[in-house]
Amino acid sequence: MNGLDWVVLIGYFGVMVAIGVWSHKRVDNVSDFFTAGGKMPWWLSGISHHMSGYSAVMFTGYAGIAYTYGVTSFVTWSFPIALGIAIGARLFAPRINRLRSRLHVASPLEYLKNRYNLSTQQALAWSGMLLKIVDVGAKWAAISTLLSVFTGVSLNQGILITGAITAVYCTIGGLWADALTELGQFVIQLLAGVSMFVAVVLKLNDKNIGLFDAFDQPALHGHGKPLVGPYGTVFLLAFLFIKLFEYNGGMLNQAQRYMATGSAREATRSARLSAALWLVWPVVLFFPMWMSPLLVHAQKPDGSDSYALMTEQLLPHGLLGLVIVGFFSHTMAMCSSDANAIAAVFTRDVAPVLSARARGWGERSGLIAARVTTVVFLGLSMAVATQVNSPAFKDIITVVIKWVAGLMGPIAIPMMLGLLRPFRRSGPTAALTSWAAGLLAFWLVNYPVNWQVDGGVPLQYQVSIPLAVSLVLYVLVGHLRPEDTPERLAVIEKVNTDGDAAAAVPVPASAGDDVVGAP
Repeated sequence: MNGLDWVVLIGYFGVMVAIGVWSHKRVDNVSDFFTAGGKMPWWLSGISHHMSGYSAVMFTGYAGIAYTYGVTSFVTWSFPIALGIAIGARLFAPRINRLRSRLHVASPLEYLKNRYNLSTQQALAWSGMLLKIVDVGAKWAAISTLLSVFTGVSLNQGILITGAITAVYCTIGGLWADALTELGQFVIQLLAGVSMFVAVVLKLNDKNIGLFDAFDQPALHGHGKPLVGPYGTVFLLAFLFIKLFEYNGGMLNQAQRYMATGSAREATRSARLSAALWLVWPVVLFFPMWMSPLLVHAQKPDGSDSYALMTEQLLPHGLLGLVIVGFFSHTMAMCSSDANAIAAVFTRDVAPVLSARARGWGERSGLIAARVTTVVFLGLSMAVATQVNSPAFKDIITVVIKWVAGLMGPIAIPMMLGLLRPFRRSGPTAALTSWAAGLLAFWLVNYPVNWQVDGGVPLQYQVSIPLAVSLVLYVLVGHLRPEDTPERLAVIEKVNTDGDAAAAVPVPASAGDDVVGAP
């Protein structure tokens, strides 16, 4: 990087902070901070939903997969996400929106107390928060890896810089700041991605390699196959199910985008826009990564530095700074949205259980608590980021694929399927059994069993078995021990219908104030 690149990067950071300060005016209470008061336009929600699903892991971990295996990086990652969100646009988005509009909650997990019981809500809340700390830590490590390639700063310095700037704007402006910065980041990403795409095409032309015969080159042998290496059919199907839950709210931050729109219909439109973006835009981003073996030789064994090396070689100063800003935009978008989601879970779901004082928080004290929690979460995730490359985690892509994908299912299944009428018989026993058995299955498959199998358990089974165990037990226990009480059925009906239709559902007098949002 030279002075021009630094001007672009510092200017970007300045704009992000300015947006946070401006968004501060739109945040008057906890609802504004966590769900934008239900006033976010569907198109802004859709772009925000799309952007909050990216991070610099795409330009490190997934760039390494693209460098090593080729198009399977798209087929087994962004395509399942696009398909999962498209399914969720009808299945989950409108119901999650009704959590705010019908049940008047500000956290995606707040309704679980009444859908199941307090123990279930706390189990999912605590495990979800801990997993998010690890997940976001991996994202900080990824962007710091890229920053070290371009600037020479240490990983810890990079983590501190990006985390501190993100903390400023998302703590001040809440979800409004997240969404508006993500809109700006989307524009930057568009310019940076197109610039890199054009640069690679021109370089291939210089080598007399056409777009349609590039995969015939010896260096790209087998890179045109959709499913190769550890990324086979089982992995694809498992990832589709995982992303169906994760990107429709199972990892909490995307659920807030659905909750922030004005109606269930707008939440559906938001999801469809995000799905379309996930189907089209990653192809533009991945193409240079697929071509990278023709242009650079990665220095790291997993190829995770290939995209950064290619960027350095192909782009002039100024555009180089723009692409680096694009890396930051992805990571800061995801991490800030995660911080806001976890702050919502802690202040709305966990703190009131831990402290009687928290149950009496007013609008001002609740807002202060939300901001303090956001800073604490970011600090903890930054501390974890310094350990991502330790033996406990191995590397960035291991954390993102194995830990996050493998552990997400047991947490998300009770939350997401609890919204749907066909699973109304599954109560707290089914939810807690599903959650606990899924976590146990993850530990067994990844550690004791993995150590006993020659060559280790294949990756597709490491991520799919915990999900399968949780899903089967959630359904099976629900049928063997149904717990569809009138109170729980009333909650389900409220998130499955709008307006007068839901009002027609009788709520037993015994439910009283136990129903979320009841007068």
